[in-house]
Amino acid sequence: MLLMTSHPLRVLVVDDEVPALEEMTFLLGRDQRIAEVLTAGSGAEALRVLEDEHVDAIFLDVAMPGLSGLDLARVLARFRSPPPVVFVTAHDDHAVDAFELHAVDYLLKPVREERLAEAVRRVVRATTGGEEPSDEDETIAVELGGVTRFVSRSHIRYVEAQGDYARLHTDEGSHLVRIPLSTLEERWKNAGFLRIHRSLLVSIDHIDELRSDHGRTSVVIEGTTLQVARRHTRHLRDVLVRQAGLSPGSAERGAGA
Repeated sequence: MLLMTSHPLRVLVVDDEVPALEEMTFLLGRDQRIAEVLTAGSGAEALRVLEDEHVDAIFLDVAMPGLSGLDLARVLARFRSPPPVVFVTAHDDHAVDAFELHAVDYLLKPVREERLAEAVRRVVRATTGGEEPSDEDETIAVELGGVTRFVSRSHIRYVEAQGDYARLHTDEGSHLVRIPLSTLEERWKNAGFLRIHRSLLVSIDHIDELRSDHGRTSVVIEGTTLQVARRHTRHLRDVLVRQAGLSPGSAERGAGA
């Protein structure tokens, strides 16, 4: 079922290849949520269009001569109200950069119509002011042996800071991504992830046990014990109490058992 907008969308498609530009214009024009499709053949031309026109979203090619799609997205990020960006590219090796730039979606050419419809749905959510709800999963691009893979956020048990990087721990192993832990904390705060230590972010849904031993608190996630910093302990307990529907007293007794 299509998610309808309060008003039809005006979008800008940016691509230096005419056939790709025409194809995206045609496909977007078939979507009943799109009112008008503007086009630009380069990043510089796109900026000129944006000086005179308001658009609700931008479908942006990555590899363009001169001002690349990534460069243009960085410029747009400085706007007071930047439009949501969907990257459209033949290459999957820029997915991590797209994630860091808070792209709404990342489409690979040739674009399938049903996949494009999903990207428009995400644009609709972004333009109506609603954050992605907690049951809306997200995919994170990870590099493994020169190959980009996509990991679902729901499969991540906890995240460990490693300098300016973060290590995502899943049931199938771990993946290092070039994203600071603080960025993930802010981005996933409404998706059930909680900071328990300056170097640890955990998925509340995957906590198996809460332990207290001689005043020190820890959580257990699939057999791994993670220390909870004192400054985060009370908040963690409060969150778990609300989630379990327990009284504070029962949580304290449970933790000390």
